[in-house]
Amino acid sequence: MQSIKLFNKMTVIASMMIVPGLSLAGTYTEGKDVPADLRPFITANTKLLAFVSADLNGDDKADYVFILEKQKKNAADEDMEQGQRPLHIAIRQADGKLKLVKTNEKIVLCSTCGGMMGDPFADLTASKKSFTVSHYGGSAWRWANEYQFNYSRKDDTWQLVKVSESSFHTSDPEKAKEKNYTPPKHFGKIDIADFDPETFKGVGAK
Repeated sequence: MQSIKLFNKMTVIASMMIVPGLSLAGTYTEGKDVPADLRPFITANTKLLAFVSADLNGDDKADYVFILEKQKKNAADEDMEQGQRPLHIAIRQADGKLKLVKTNEKIVLCSTCGGMMGDPFADLTASKKSFTVSHYGGSAWRWANEYQFNYSRKDDTWQLVKVSESSFHTSDPEKAKEKNYTPPKHFGKIDIADFDPETFKGVGAK
């Protein structure tokens, strides 16, 4: 049942990504609808790729998880493959202001890392004490992944709780393959700031 659900989601993502410029993450238009308290975090030569407001640490205040995208200074500059899209977490303080508390520069794939499908970034979602980053890409072989993090009150941080990886060949999409990784079997405590999609297996204290 889980494989069917993820396959259906992958199919929806694929159909939506055929439309140029259409993103699943958020409904904001670049340059508009950016929350005023997020604007100070949009630094020079970056743009806001996606953001979600949610109570990320369970204190009943509206926080933000958001992704910036570093821009080329010159059109002739090489494409950025490492650290192009840092993910940030900003927490609402007692005085109502936001404080940047976590950053990860590896979780979100670069804009040219999706193969024939183009930009692989699919979605950023969040709910109370949890957020998920999703990708979709490939060519004849399509692939997708989801990384879910939940807030740990004990450790006062967001830790990896699930990784889902799926793939299928366009000639036989009903034979989608899926792998799910969860702690403590596949990894231990992994802080969002330390997460690397390439090396998470077997990492972290259990």
